[in-house]
Amino acid sequence: MEKGKVYIVGAGPGDPDLITVKATKCLASADVILYDRLVNPELLKYRNPQSELIYCGKAPGNHCFPQEAIHQLLIEKSLQGKSIARLKGGDPFVFGRGGEEAEALASHGIPFEIVPGITSGIAAPAYAGIPVTHRDYASSFAVVTGHRKNGEEDNIQWEYLAKGIDTIAIYMGVSNLPYIQEKLLFFGKNANTPVALIQWGTLSDQQICISTLGEVLEDIKDKNIENPCMILVGEVVKLREKIKWFEQSQKENYIHDNGVLI
Repeated sequence: MEKGKVYIVGAGPGDPDLITVKATKCLASADVILYDRLVNPELLKYRNPQSELIYCGKAPGNHCFPQEAIHQLLIEKSLQGKSIARLKGGDPFVFGRGGEEAEALASHGIPFEIVPGITSGIAAPAYAGIPVTHRDYASSFAVVTGHRKNGEEDNIQWEYLAKGIDTIAIYMGVSNLPYIQEKLLFFGKNANTPVALIQWGTLSDQQICISTLGEVLEDIKDKNIENPCMILVGEVVKLREKIKWFEQSQKENYIHDNGVLI
């Protein structure tokens, strides 16, 4: 039997309108869809109603579906001749373990294709009114994981991030924020550097906390901020007050939905 092809697909950051056209085509043609916890369920409307749905979600600290089991499932379904969409939040190659899954498929001779998606490190700040680069504020931009693989030492080059990068986007770093703050301050990042925490970025219940590197732990103490959350560190955060647009858009949509003319 001919092997089925696996499409490792980026679902985007949360807003269902931000999925790509190619991703929707993959969902429509797939026999099997394996999807993650942070994938917006609305995206499943693009699927073939006869397709098999398999939830592969991993909550922080609770990986009920181990990564190795996902690899095995992708291989098994392909060997059955089925077309598979592996739907992952954001972009599959930006802290999405898409590279690990592609490696596993390649080692078994399984055909696959990567379908990029919009990553939250760019989209969440954009919806918060914060450009990650700007000619007056930031000519460099780095994406960093906010947590380490279990049992492994920290190999992030905090000194170079603190001294050489204008805008730092940190994924899933809320629980590790005290350590992140400590490292950046230790290596010389100014305590007055603006910081934004963006929870559920691009969604209607998006929450944003603006602070500074020195005060952020105190400022979020009673705000119950947890992942999924992007942490943005850099002078570009100052631009939010001038160009924030999403809150106004939400307000306008609310007024229209209630039959009130603006």
